Amino acid sequence: MEETKEMQNEMNVANASEPITENLAEQSAEVTPAEAPVMEQSQTESTVNTVSTENEAPAKCEEPAQDAAEPAQETKENTDEAEAPVIEEEPQVDYSGMSREELLAALQELLQADDITSIKNRVAAIREHFTELDKEVKKAAFDKFIEEGGNKDEYEGGDDAIAEAYRKVYNVYRERRQKHIDELEAAKQKNLEAKKQILEELRQVIADETSTMKQSYDNFNAIQEKWKTIGDVPRADVNELWQNYHFLIEQFFNKVKMNKELMLLDQKKNLEKKTLLCEKAEELIVEPSITKAAKELQSLRDQWKEIGPVPMEQNDEIWTRFRTAANQVDERRREYYAQRHEEQEKNLLAKQALLEKVQEITAEMPTSSKQWGDKSAEIDEMLKVWKSIGPVPREQNEEIWKNFKGLIDKFYAEKKGHFESLKDEQNENYNKKIDLCLQAEAIAKRDDWKKATEEILKLQDEWKQIGPVNRKLSEKVWLRFRGACDEFFNRKTEHFNNLRGSEQENLEKKEAILAELKAYAFGDDKDENLNALKDFQRRWMEIGFVPIAEKQRLQKDFRDTINGMFEKLKISAREAEMNNFRESLKNSKGSIHSKRDHLLEQIQKLRADVSLWENNLGFLANSKQADLLKEEFDKKLQKARQEIALLEAKLRIVDDTANENETEAKDGDNN
Repeated sequence: MEETKEMQNEMNVANASEPITENLAEQSAEVTPAEAPVMEQSQTESTVNTVSTENEAPAKCEEPAQDAAEPAQETKENTDEAEAPVIEEEPQVDYSGMSREELLAALQELLQADDITSIKNRVAAIREHFTELDKEVKKAAFDKFIEEGGNKDEYEGGDDAIAEAYRKVYNVYRERRQKHIDELEAAKQKNLEAKKQILEELRQVIADETSTMKQSYDNFNAIQEKWKTIGDVPRADVNELWQNYHFLIEQFFNKVKMNKELMLLDQKKNLEKKTLLCEKAEELIVEPSITKAAKELQSLRDQWKEIGPVPMEQNDEIWTRFRTAANQVDERRREYYAQRHEEQEKNLLAKQALLEKVQEITAEMPTSSKQWGDKSAEIDEMLKVWKSIGPVPREQNEEIWKNFKGLIDKFYAEKKGHFESLKDEQNENYNKKIDLCLQAEAIAKRDDWKKATEEILKLQDEWKQIGPVNRKLSEKVWLRFRGACDEFFNRKTEHFNNLRGSEQENLEKKEAILAELKAYAFGDDKDENLNALKDFQRRWMEIGFVPIAEKQRLQKDFRDTINGMFEKLKISAREAEMNNFRESLKNSKGSIHSKRDHLLEQIQKLRADVSLWENNLGFLANSKQADLLKEEFDKKLQKARQEIALLEAKLRIVDDTANENETEAKDGDNN
């Protein structure tokens, strides 16, 4: 609720910081064309700035800011520009690499600015990055609390000194910003009352039957000048105020019946004014500062709207000249932002290259302290280079920084685990069982029954392999784990009881897949063939129960077909690797025992990594972000387990080779 209120206040500040409209035509840009009353051409042509009677001299009078004599195209394009006033862009700062202390110092420095509206985007960026870092600090404190044996239900948390200091400074910013908003709203309300008073004065001028025409025009001009000097009014009152003002202006000109000759004279003066605006617009084409040119062009457009109509025969020509110059300035501005976008794209490519480099560095974790030190130096150098690169497009900034920072955080988390000693065995067993409880509770909610069943049975096997925990916690953690398992199997039983009616439909689906499988023709790409077979098996497993009388026949036919296709693919990649390993072992001149020790060291390290990752999974909350992290950890766990299996197979080959060598040596001694 508080953030929503802050967003609304920021929108109000943004609206209040826009250029103040100084005439009725500018305020009319806030009203849709359907709401804005338009003066007819015949009425506009009947109005001039002076009036002539038999007894009075011509008097100067300004008509309302309405140029109905200009072509419709001008009205549309001019309105589009008026609806998007050029505001000097706030400088962009990349806060992504800063610490919380640096962000706090940056916020304090920004608050030295006199104009509170000129820093809102940078304050928002600081707030976003500080919140992210603060969450990480609090999570680290919570993880440490849990690792030290604390109970998560007893954890209190709270802000540290840096977070409290940040809150105080940020509250100062919010108070200043709210004060600015209140001042703007008060000024708008005052302007509203002043304009209502002017409307009343205009009504009196229209209703006055005693004044001469010159006096009426003098009063009318004075009212127009007073109207222009008054600033913005509350947005909710703009439309009604605009309509009332123009209605009264129309009433005035209906009353006075302006002279045609004086109207033409006024149009000639308007032509001179618009010609001057054209010249100024053409000068902006070569203005070095893009921001200055765009800002001044907007001012020229606003002035153009204030000037009345020009002679009909020159209307299209003068408008075309002004529009052509304005279009060229706009084109330069578009090119400028396109160039800036191109630079940001180049920065994005550079940061993507750094991300890939860090991925290569962290793809394989070190095994010795020296390797950890060397890789840490490389990581630190990558971070320095990252900070030296400019900003990237806003839509990619958060994601690429998150990926880059995630790799670095993971690396240093692994490094910390390398240098920390193992916790007490009983506490470690308790943590493992809590992790199994969390996994079982997550599985209990899933509907992919086959995979989930395999996983929960695997969890039950892992539970049996874990040693004892503290007696005070043993019964509680066991009941929690068993409750999750019971919940899953009860849901599964209920689900499959409801699926029996679809067995015939499932039979037809599996028959169709089997026919498609038998008709499949292998290509030259072995990986593509393997992926195709995996896809057939996945689709087969996704189909539910079939009639029990057909189950064995159908399953045997499918499995025989699959096995036959795998036979056609000949030796698998793993078998090829194992054969290469045997050959290299036979030709190796080094000690078989040293190779065996090296394999054992790799297996132990991978097992330690698997244990650590499984433990970390238990502390991830249920959220979209946590699910993504869990998916990444699952992929790493699967890859590590496959690697362990491969290393264990190689270890068996080493042992078999060692036995064969010993047998040959004994036979040689006997001979």
